Amino acid sequence: MLDIAEELHRWVEQGREFAVATVVAVGGSAPRQPGAALAVDSAGTAIGSVSGGCVEGAVYELCRQALDDGETVLERFGYSDDDAFAVGLTCGGVIDILVTPVRADGPARPVFGAALAAAARGEAAAVARVAEGPAELLGRALLVRADGGAGAGGGASGYEGGFGGHPELDRTVAAEARALLDAGRTGTVGIGAEGSRCGQPLTVLVESSVPPPRMIVFGAIDFASALVRAGRFLGYHVTVCDARPVFATPVRFPDADEIVVEWPHEYLERTEVDGRTVLCVLTHDAKFDVPLLRLALRLPVAYVGAMGSRRTHLDRNRRLREVGVTERELACLRSPIGLDLGARTPEETALSIAAEIVAVRRGGQGRSLAGGHTPIHHEGGALLALPARPQSPGGPGVRSGVAVGNS
Repeated sequence: MLDIAEELHRWVEQGREFAVATVVAVGGSAPRQPGAALAVDSAGTAIGSVSGGCVEGAVYELCRQALDDGETVLERFGYSDDDAFAVGLTCGGVIDILVTPVRADGPARPVFGAALAAAARGEAAAVARVAEGPAELLGRALLVRADGGAGAGGGASGYEGGFGGHPELDRTVAAEARALLDAGRTGTVGIGAEGSRCGQPLTVLVESSVPPPRMIVFGAIDFASALVRAGRFLGYHVTVCDARPVFATPVRFPDADEIVVEWPHEYLERTEVDGRTVLCVLTHDAKFDVPLLRLALRLPVAYVGAMGSRRTHLDRNRRLREVGVTERELACLRSPIGLDLGARTPEETALSIAAEIVAVRRGGQGRSLAGGHTPIHHEGGALLALPARPQSPGGPGVRSGVAVGNS
């Protein structure tokens, strides 16, 4: 749901009623991950996606039904080899989808409104909902924020909302949600019905919204301009840093979120980075690269890449060894930067760098998918996060003939 927070926040401000369908768990080659959402308002307007098109029509109707009857439902979609097109999920796999009505008089609307507002502002927050459990808990929600505050209207408990008279459950869910928020993850957790972790389990969906990861591009060259656009397209907050003020200008980099005129290593020393940050060194000049990479390769970041020919790469590695960079640290350097796409233009080079960043992030190999036999999607695994629910064939909870498959 939080992946479409900006538009849903506008709907809340406009007083619209809507139902939101959120991916809770996936198995096999399901196209979208937990947290992906599709929402439908009372006029029939739809935004978002839960499956890349496979089951959107059926989910749309579930949202319309939820708006009519006010009921929260959990639905499973899968496929069988014999009747794949009939059930809709033609790409294979299984997805569990939670459909929640957000009506004007709904108990969770204030919490949803606060969560959507926080996500739209780029603040770190997590919203938790019971995906499977007693009917009286369905449709309610709880919000935690990264700073531990309860926000407007909240108390001193460190969370906002709750599950209707179950304080121990509220505290337990809040603790679990905060742990996932700290990790920047969306997923499900199982807890006891009263928060004791030993009763009849509940399945709780926790959606985390965190600020976009950072991409820092060092070197204000033409290739950097193309990479800035690619980084923005991938959802990064992009900073361009160069010590030369004549090149590091908003006119040359209109798509950058931030432009810094400073020696690269001095800027990297003082700025904040984390485990999602990617560092792209495009200067290929030893006086910039060596002090910068000496620092970068010792930081807990997701990716460090450096541009240059293979000759430049070998010379740079020699210089880095001379200033104390270890072989283990050098092994973390992606150089020459990017995947081998035969790129020539700045745009093609930016594409090769962006592709390598995605491959590192997702565990891909950068090989052609054609002719392969390994799973396309490297996340999600083959197991569902939700327990199996007994249903009659063709019943409301599980489409008949469910099977897990890989593309």
